[in-house]
Amino acid sequence: MSTDISRLRDFIVRATEIVGATKDEAAVLDQMRPLLQDLVSHDDWLPEEYTRPHPQYYQQYLLHCDPLERISVVSFVWGPGQSTPVHDHTVWGLVGMLRGAETSESFERDAAGKLTKTDEEILRPGEICAVSPIVGDIHKVSNAVPDKPSISIHVYGANIGAVKRHVFVPDTGEVKSFVSGYANATTPNLWDRSREARGA
Repeated sequence: MSTDISRLRDFIVRATEIVGATKDEAAVLDQMRPLLQDLVSHDDWLPEEYTRPHPQYYQQYLLHCDPLERISVVSFVWGPGQSTPVHDHTVWGLVGMLRGAETSESFERDAAGKLTKTDEEILRPGEICAVSPIVGDIHKVSNAVPDKPSISIHVYGANIGAVKRHVFVPDTGEVKSFVSGYANATTPNLWDRSREARGA
């Protein structure tokens, strides 16, 4: 039986309206936050193929990218013990916890390249945090559940898998460029309304 992805479709429609109406980052984040919070408050819409962990690496599955690359929606799947390096995004983003829990450690980088940890929080299902060059853009994310996968839903102000970003080595201050890409070869078909049409 297939998953009903109508919640995801409705979220993407609303999110697209928001980025089409304003380029003001603060306004976008303010309007997008309650929509994402509502989406991740329900764990009944994400297709199973975008929930699968990898035994070694966290997975970044593309769920949707706006045709103009103004927004992308991604599911991150963390296996036990998995984490990102310290990294940035270079664009605005919102992270919503869907399943399990994750630890987000925030950092600031001074003019000499030194990183200082500024905050640490644990996100649980239904909770949201923001990242961007304006509100704070450097963090490290880890699965906070020791024996199960965790899943978070991310919304970014670009096609995040194609954005040139940076990894930071805390001990040395070294900076490495990377482009993340995506783990999946296909994306959900948001626009197949055939079941709804047959039922009407």
